[in-house]
Amino acid sequence: MTHIPGAVAVTAASVLSPLADDLDGFTAALLAGRSAVTLPSPEDSADDSAGGEACLPVAALDGFTLADWAARHLPDEPATAAQLRKVAGRAALPARTAACVALRAVRDSGLGAGELADGTALLVAGSNLALAHQAETVLGHDRAPGRLRASYALTHLDADVIGVVSELTGIQGEGWALGGASASGTLALVHGARTVAAGWAERVLVVAPAAELSPVEAEAFRRTGALAHENLRGEPARMCRPFDRDRQGFVRGQAAAAVLLERPEAARARGAEVLAEIVGHGQRLDARRGTEPDAGGQAAAMRAALATAGLTPEDIDYVNAHGTGSVLGDETEAASLHQVFGARTDLRVNSTKPLTGHCLSAAGLVEAVATIAQLRAQAVHPNPNLEHPVAELALAGRTAERRPLRTALSNSFAFGGINASVVIRVQP
Repeated sequence: MTHIPGAVAVTAASVLSPLADDLDGFTAALLAGRSAVTLPSPEDSADDSAGGEACLPVAALDGFTLADWAARHLPDEPATAAQLRKVAGRAALPARTAACVALRAVRDSGLGAGELADGTALLVAGSNLALAHQAETVLGHDRAPGRLRASYALTHLDADVIGVVSELTGIQGEGWALGGASASGTLALVHGARTVAAGWAERVLVVAPAAELSPVEAEAFRRTGALAHENLRGEPARMCRPFDRDRQGFVRGQAAAAVLLERPEAARARGAEVLAEIVGHGQRLDARRGTEPDAGGQAAAMRAALATAGLTPEDIDYVNAHGTGSVLGDETEAASLHQVFGARTDLRVNSTKPLTGHCLSAAGLVEAVATIAQLRAQAVHPNPNLEHPVAELALAGRTAERRPLRTALSNSFAFGGINASVVIRVQP
């Protein structure tokens, strides 16, 4: 593979989602076009007629426990499993999911805890991660003030994710959380790649925890019209419909992901498998507050990513679109993709969100892992709900397609006019 200056190797990638909690299972689910989107069961829901959060479709990590995850991933490591329960057992969901994907990524990297101590930095994607935990605690305190746990002083903070992951992995280098709404996962990946390329750290563990909304945020999204919640309620897996005429909004998802980044030469020197390389990245702002997307800002981020990679639009084989299924958002992204790629028919474009839901601050990293999975499989996953395409794009069809893939672009576009793109490449 031709070396691109500034390229950074991905030597481990892990995921925890309702589709699968391992990379192979996740890849298989993606290529099968399987969706994790469901409606809450009646016994778990409030009165649906109220129009509240409980009636909304979601791809949720229902039933996730540290014990079950440890039994599956750490069957021969009882000491590590015990430490996981001790350190993360009473943490909020974001910290618990971050702990799992971080441990799996470190394990798959072939590096020991001692090797991570000084030369590794930790980057956590997202902000305001534990909103459901905060809301539940506030309501519980209102009902019974005497039952408030002192540990809430820690568990409500995003910094608790840093503490949990660093204790479990032994990372003692730099560490911080980086928020940018729905672009957080991609922004963290960008800054992780820059950190390694600049030599500020030997390697970076980038972790995107599963974010949780309280009923208040979910209901606010519903009232803005951003959420799919009315049509196709009898078939929730069909409700998220990026680039389709009948799209109605996004569907929430819960997932976590982690990747380990290091210099390609360092990875190969220690005999590590290089899953892929981050070869380009770009971020641009719209200079405008609010929720309305801007095609110019999106196109600028994509062009910046291509420029840092030293590539042209013709070098891209596949685009993992932000593609939420929103009425205006998809139209705008289609326009920005056309600005950058024109009317190419040899390109393939899909969105992972109909399968995973929109994983909010984790979405960008989850989708970067999905992009790596597809590049390695030499196949693009389907757009399973694309029945009436409205964009003149080379959209993937409703079944997976095997095709030669080397270089991909993954997009994340967030409220607040935050646009970010990364270029990912694998060996031919």
